[in-house]
Amino acid sequence: MHAALVARPGSCIRQLAQRDRAREIQFTRFLRNEAVTAEEIAAQAAERTAERARGRDVVVAQDTSELSLGGRRAKANGYGPIGKGGALRGLLLHAALAADAGNGGVIGLVDAKVWNRTGGKAKHRRSRTTQEKESQRWLDSTRRAARGLTEAASITVVSDRESDIYEHFAYRPSQAHLIVRACQNRRIDTGEEEQQIDLLFSRIDSLPEDGRLNVNIPAAPGRKARSSELVVRFSSVTLRRPLHGAADLPETVKLTMVDIRETSTPEGGKPIHWRLLTTHPVTNIAEARRVVELYRMRWIIEEYFHTLKTGGFDIEAADISDPEVMIRFAAAVAVAAVAVMQLVKSRDGTTGQTLLEVFDPADQPIIEAVSAKLEGKTERQKNAYPKGSLAFAAWVIARLGGWDGYYGKPGPKTMRLGLEAFQSIKFGATLGLRDV
Repeated sequence: MHAALVARPGSCIRQLAQRDRAREIQFTRFLRNEAVTAEEIAAQAAERTAERARGRDVVVAQDTSELSLGGRRAKANGYGPIGKGGALRGLLLHAALAADAGNGGVIGLVDAKVWNRTGGKAKHRRSRTTQEKESQRWLDSTRRAARGLTEAASITVVSDRESDIYEHFAYRPSQAHLIVRACQNRRIDTGEEEQQIDLLFSRIDSLPEDGRLNVNIPAAPGRKARSSELVVRFSSVTLRRPLHGAADLPETVKLTMVDIRETSTPEGGKPIHWRLLTTHPVTNIAEARRVVELYRMRWIIEEYFHTLKTGGFDIEAADISDPEVMIRFAAAVAVAAVAVMQLVKSRDGTTGQTLLEVFDPADQPIIEAVSAKLEGKTERQKNAYPKGSLAFAAWVIARLGGWDGYYGKPGPKTMRLGLEAFQSIKFGATLGLRDV
């Protein structure tokens, strides 16, 4: 099933089976088998990621996305966007994706949790511990990253404002650093007088500038690419534990705050303002820049969710009515989507990854033969990357997906179409059609 998902990204079981009835039944039985669990699927993927992460500086980006299911039978049976009883329902996927901190190449999946909200009124958040809340997922993924990537040179877990949880910092594994975009204006100890308490945001706002950075901000949905200047402030801070539901936690946690603000307001948008809490030491502008660069790699998890949905696999269109079966299928797609992400990120030849991180050894001569057929007369129509590299394969897959080599950069949709086309060529080659 994994091979089928990588070769023909999509959410239709029949198409994945290439309309082979026996294979379709095989896939269906696998997904309906109660011995198959989403946790085990994710764990197997995490083991492969750990092997590839050995000796590398790793950034683990984690986030949560809702899967608003829209399959015809799912709606008819009361699942998907509208659950039983009329309440809004949908599966949730929390994923943690590892990337190389030096070149941005996607290494693999570290963790993936898929669950279905069952409804019912929850107790007030202040009367529940973190273990009783969905927010426990942030702590769990950080622990799995630290436990699984033991042979990585370093681990930095980055996440957005929803993960600004006191326990996240208090229970951080010693093997992993954190960079979290601050959401809570927490109480801090200033150290100026005994037990004097101030608020985090007002403290950092009162500090003088420590320097400025000139950065290139890439394009994103609703935002044009631009060059900008950022004002940088940084300071060590001592957070005090929350007033409610935290009596068993450490009284304080020491961190560093890096505050980044864009000096001008961009046309049609808001200026960047990030307050980043980190366990990395920051004593100068170079170390502050490094924290900012690592946090910016969080965007790969957004690209990953886009690949799972409209950008590639269209998982929300899956026509599966049973929520448990859909949870298993979502986990399988979460693993397969990594291969498409690896192709997208390697397209510029900057990640240094080999073709074998995505393809089988037997695929290499076919890819090289296809490349020779696709190359044109101009330099921009030639595959400029070394044979055996993932960038070489990404160029071939992108061309098969409709990219002409001139305009823009191939994204997940193009790679999805290219993988489908390559699968057909590969199938022809196995039938003895040598002139691929």
